[in-house]
Amino acid sequence: MSRVMVVDADRLALAPCTPRRARLLLSSGKAAVLRRYPFTIILKKSYPAASPRPVRLKIDPGSKTTGFAVITEATGEVVWAAELEHRGQLIKNAMEARRSMRRGRRNRKTRYRPPRWSNRKRTGAPFLNSADDVVQLGKWLPPSLQHRIEVIMTWVHRLRRYLPIKAISQELVKFDMQKMQNPEISGVEYQQGTLHGFELREYVLEKWRRQCAYCGAQNTRLEVDHIVPRSVGGSSRVSNLTLSCRGCNAEKNDRPAAVFLADKPEVLQRITNHARAPLRDAAAVNSTRFSLLNRLRATGLPVETASGGHTKYNRYLRQIPKTHWLDAACVGDSTPNVLHWQRVKPLAIKAMGHGKRQVVNVDAYGFPKGKPKGIPVHPFRTGDIIRAEIPVGKYAGNYMDRIALIRTDQTRVALSQKILENGKKKKKVFFFQTKYITATVFNADGYDYGFLKLPERQSTAI
Repeated sequence: MSRVMVVDADRLALAPCTPRRARLLLSSGKAAVLRRYPFTIILKKSYPAASPRPVRLKIDPGSKTTGFAVITEATGEVVWAAELEHRGQLIKNAMEARRSMRRGRRNRKTRYRPPRWSNRKRTGAPFLNSADDVVQLGKWLPPSLQHRIEVIMTWVHRLRRYLPIKAISQELVKFDMQKMQNPEISGVEYQQGTLHGFELREYVLEKWRRQCAYCGAQNTRLEVDHIVPRSVGGSSRVSNLTLSCRGCNAEKNDRPAAVFLADKPEVLQRITNHARAPLRDAAAVNSTRFSLLNRLRATGLPVETASGGHTKYNRYLRQIPKTHWLDAACVGDSTPNVLHWQRVKPLAIKAMGHGKRQVVNVDAYGFPKGKPKGIPVHPFRTGDIIRAEIPVGKYAGNYMDRIALIRTDQTRVALSQKILENGKKKKKVFFFQTKYITATVFNADGYDYGFLKLPERQSTAI
């Protein structure tokens, strides 16, 4: 099991303990629960002279999911792990919807207004300049990309409060940059070049979801295949590469995919569309990696960087399965020769947003509808985990789950909750008054939590 984070009465981070020891401390009254996610206990006494064994925080940033792993370098134990799911695409979709509404509203039976450019201002994110240790402004990033950096830094600061973190490791280069092949490359040659080498293979594996493009085989040896073979004029650019199992690659031989899949037009169309898809995920990672690095350096902790190929090499040598949090554990030269990860219960974190940006709802035409949201009537929010005791009625019983706040008027507020009936999970929702809530277990912080299944130990030849 994952270790339990411990802080003393002065909120000083101590060495994490085992779940068994945490239960003993809680049952004896020597500690209390400080936070549920990540689970943290606080001791009733302070220990100013404590010198806990330092741990290292490792981060594997991704476009959609970021992996976290906290390891003890001396023993190779994975203390805590998590996978953070970003909501960058949701932010982009919301901003595009807002933009279309505003444009439609301006052009619909309204007077002409010339565009204003004097009220546009883009501020960069602060970072620590290593040359003179001065905080400067970095490059501007769109909100969907800036969100990725902000949520990662939120959890970095949160983990630093509860764990004795003394160093950080970050996977800086997820995909190969052309200077790794030719340091002297520049100009048009640099712009029109291709990805190469070990990092290229890793990118193709990520793009095609580690399965054969022709038959969908998984958990087998996969080979990089040219959609249009080089023998008939095909290039080695990423748009012409796919994954193939050994059987399909041997059957295809040196034929183009259009000839090989002549009797399977739907498969050919799917491969063609996926191959020409924009490199959106790679662009997101490449746009945010150095901004994240500068923010991590601004914390004052030593930061280790490593490439994605180095991470995969470490994982392959240790025969560790492919997951985001295990990739994070294998980042950099600081990875111990033996990693003890089999008993870890990784936390699944999903960014949900705080729901505070939109102050009023809008109708189909983009005009305000209803009253501003204002201040909540009751001290509850959507996403809170509560305990409720309903004495009478159809849904009488004790409940503990996440709730949704339903605003009806100023005098009555209803709450909805998913329930269990006859031992089976059903998505039935019922409503009850807030007077039946007995305690708040966890206050919503903009994230949804769960736990990941531990992968089986297997060879990672692909």
